[in-house]
Amino acid sequence: MTAEPRLAAIVRHPIKSIGHEEIIGASLTKGRALPFDREWAVAHEAAKFAPGLTEWAAKMNFLRGVAGAELMAISAVSDEAARRVTLRHPRAGEIVLAPDGATDQQRLINWLRPLWPASRPAPAFVVQVPGQAMTDWPNPFLSVLGLASNAELGRRMGKTLSIHRWRGNLWLDGLEPFAEFGLIGRRLRIGNAVLKVEQKITRCRATCVDPVTGQEDGDTLAALNANWGHQDFGVYATVEEPGRIARGDKLEIL
Repeated sequence: MTAEPRLAAIVRHPIKSIGHEEIIGASLTKGRALPFDREWAVAHEAAKFAPGLTEWAAKMNFLRGVAGAELMAISAVSDEAARRVTLRHPRAGEIVLAPDGATDQQRLINWLRPLWPASRPAPAFVVQVPGQAMTDWPNPFLSVLGLASNAELGRRMGKTLSIHRWRGNLWLDGLEPFAEFGLIGRRLRIGNAVLKVEQKITRCRATCVDPVTGQEDGDTLAALNANWGHQDFGVYATVEEPGRIARGDKLEIL
């Protein structure tokens, strides 16, 4: 460890692959994902289901940064209580919407269309399944990542990497690069919550995109493979004991 480990950042993505936001704190619930993370997702015309989805569905059914790089440049600010989200993009501008409503769902789809490749199945409808985050896995995972790992990968690539290209939830400071992998099977106390680290996260080409510009600017996958022999970055964890977490909280490895 390089310093006293701590929680350096909490990031959520209210709409899957469409906007990231940093928050100060969150209340974690046992067996649930980060609150208001991937609360909604936008299905495309080739989705294997109709509107009115009632259960988790695979990521291939939704708009994602790996298929539409410009989505990576969307930032978000949300009001969880009002279930309202503000999205911003350097080219598309700003939109404020309540994604539960049909009118605002259509507004979102219209706003996204110019950012989505014409060669791909077009944005079609918004889904939301109560109690189920529309993450890449049906499990109630939170992703846990290390600032030192991000910095070391950036050093090997000769560039500074934004944490937002990884679409992570909890960013830890004070660990050695890639020490997260050694935490698999261990429990972490952060604030009043306890999480169990479950497995590594294997990455896709969305991480090659600069989340400021929405343009591919560096091959993170090639760098991971060349330097470490894999394309894993970060780990998944589940909440075992509920509690409040906040940016700056001490990390205790149990």
